[in-house]
Amino acid sequence: MKKILMFATLADSCMFIACGNKANTSNTGNTSKDSLDMVKQEQADYIKADKYETNKGELKVTLVGHGSVMFQFDGKTIQVDPYSNVTDYSKLPKADLIILTHEHSDHLDTMAIEAVKKGDTHYIVSKVCNEILGYGDVMNNGDKTEWNGITIEAVPAYNIVHKNPQGVHYHPKGRGNGYIFTFGDKKVYVAGDTENIPEMEALKGQMDIAFLPKNTPYTMTDDMFIDAAKKVMPKVLYPYHMSEFDEAKIAKALEGTNIKLEVRPMMNK
Repeated sequence: MKKILMFATLADSCMFIACGNKANTSNTGNTSKDSLDMVKQEQADYIKADKYETNKGELKVTLVGHGSVMFQFDGKTIQVDPYSNVTDYSKLPKADLIILTHEHSDHLDTMAIEAVKKGDTHYIVSKVCNEILGYGDVMNNGDKTEWNGITIEAVPAYNIVHKNPQGVHYHPKGRGNGYIFTFGDKKVYVAGDTENIPEMEALKGQMDIAFLPKNTPYTMTDDMFIDAAKKVMPKVLYPYHMSEFDEAKIAKALEGTNIKLEVRPMMNK
């Protein structure tokens, strides 16, 4: 019997509430430490992270939901495309780096950015995102930078086939980014909103972890997704940005590739 995982999309935005009550100063040291420990435990329990060993320490990878991914490495937290419809960011660590793939509202969400940013948060964004927000270091396809010892490369992410009713590709070539992160000796590919583009061939066998989207008409069909997976050939593959996923069909199609398929919920609220 075919196994199909269905994921719902929530239309309402998250509401974020900050508590501004003054601390009880009678036992400040212990109270602060206990509160911090409780917050860390709540964050750890809220969405379970997958842990990977690198030659520079542990990498925690969390598929927050939809197109949103969180990385924790060397004491820093990276939030990719935070989206308030899929989680309560008050229960997740604040971002040292926010990185945006493109300008669509499920990827550039100012409510989520407000919820997850802090005073010294750094931003890496596409050119169009920078024009909308008015801030952020711009990366274009082919650019490479280093942040806190982590190499970040912007790669193409675009449609070849799927177009909107006006005949324009949902994601035109050169407008948005995918990103490759290098954490120590581990490489992670976050594809962004894309189809199975030919540029993926250059990544074959080099990625330890990949996030590939699968939803029509905006990104990939099942067959496109399977082709993209075989182009990239990551060790671990997370399908993301999806409304439905036929795990049995796709797992069968990837038999013999040694790709480990990791399916996670598209919402964590």
